[in-house]
Amino acid sequence: MISAYYTVVSNEKLTENVYKMVLSGETNAITAPGQFINIKLSGLFLRRPISIYDWDDKTLTIIYKVVGEGTEQMTDIKAGEKLDCLVGLGNGFDTSVSRERPVLIGGGVGIPPMYGLAKKLIAEGKRPQVILGFNKESEIFAYNEFCAICDDVYITTVDGSVGTKGFVTDVLKNLDYTYFYTCGPMPMFKAIETTAKGSGQFSFEERMGCGFGACMGCTCKTKYGNKRICKDGPVLVREEIIW
Repeated sequence: MISAYYTVVSNEKLTENVYKMVLSGETNAITAPGQFINIKLSGLFLRRPISIYDWDDKTLTIIYKVVGEGTEQMTDIKAGEKLDCLVGLGNGFDTSVSRERPVLIGGGVGIPPMYGLAKKLIAEGKRPQVILGFNKESEIFAYNEFCAICDDVYITTVDGSVGTKGFVTDVLKNLDYTYFYTCGPMPMFKAIETTAKGSGQFSFEERMGCGFGACMGCTCKTKYGNKRICKDGPVLVREEIIW
């Protein structure tokens, strides 16, 4: 983890309430997809944790949804401004166990970390399949980016306006895969738990205080004892989760 100021390169609106922000600065602390950054915002006591969508040697990209005062404030940030960030937080996805044909399942704002994960798996010579779940067509983002790097990308919408009508599990149940990775809301997780075959990894979204394991505010129980989502997670292996 590093603490530093990052320069905003761009802050682009993708859908009605989803934005993509590119930050310029040190990225050496990012060691695995699934990690996140914690952003300090003016007038707010707690930093805002946002998962990392993509990164290179000089920049990192986040995709965030407006859900409260902090993320609403972020929409007004302009290119050239500097943000106080903690970068490289959390325990990311382990790609060494995926084998040849993993499936990546993202729901809503759980989709962003799937992109960096897909890139890493491809770099390792694997062929990931991707399922992206949305409520309706107007909420879709990042689909073209996934299609540019993956051969098999599926969309589900609850209202049936695009792709498969229903939920990510309506596609998952018909796929052959060697391992699964997922990030999204808890109802989606519970549906995946009852549908998925074999082992996999879940990236949890919890309210966090410090973001690096000091305050214990995001502690959850697992089969192997208490774990802090911000430090021991956000990625947990299927076999250790107590539902």
